[in-house]
Amino acid sequence: MIRAIFWDLDNTLLDFDVAEKEALTTDFREFGLGEFTDEMLSEYMVINRRRWQALERGEMEKQEVLEGRFREFFGLKGFDTSIAAAFNDRYQELLGETICFRDDSYELVKGLKGKYLQCMASNGTKKAQTGKLLNSGFDKLFDLCFISEEIGIEKPAVGFFDVALDEVDKWLEANEADIRGEYLGPVKPSEILMVGDSLTSDMRGANNAGLISCWYNPKGMVNDHGVTIDHEIKDLHEIAGILGRS
Repeated sequence: MIRAIFWDLDNTLLDFDVAEKEALTTDFREFGLGEFTDEMLSEYMVINRRRWQALERGEMEKQEVLEGRFREFFGLKGFDTSIAAAFNDRYQELLGETICFRDDSYELVKGLKGKYLQCMASNGTKKAQTGKLLNSGFDKLFDLCFISEEIGIEKPAVGFFDVALDEVDKWLEANEADIRGEYLGPVKPSEILMVGDSLTSDMRGANNAGLISCWYNPKGMVNDHGVTIDHEIKDLHEIAGILGRS
């Protein structure tokens, strides 16, 4: 039985790629750096991805990812590297201003409200994710929100999920009777569905913590990370079938 759903936010419920390009384009303009081209975006994404993966492996601190990616990118392009911190601060604000839902995700989450405990589980920054929650309306739909910056531990580390499960237990004890007519006792990791697009943070995190893994894979990517996938979907509406079988 699935009693709770952990939703990743970026590139699962919301299209992060759209927000990222818009935020960087605006940030470049505001800092007087000229046009932000598609070629620049490709170069930046390589740097950004490498640093986030280092963070997930515990090899780099969060702030070094956030500011360091821009220092490295600005150095590569011949820009002033001293503006990296200020550029990143503004970037975090801008990320929350462009909202593009994936697969009618707002209506999907809204339709499940009151039927399952629904939580956001994200490695994004507090500033960016708070903006996204408010501007998307998800802040009124999620029962709990788990942001790694607040927890102090990043997905896929089991510690992130340990903290989250403690809060889930408290919530279910207080509210599950309103959903199912009775409280079913302490939650088991195997009663939580983790839905996300990332093999290295969402799915590996689900494996580490014993959650049910649901890989949102609309592009048909290959699982080349040795991660166990319980469910694979290309459209978020397929969640209904998974929940119906639980």
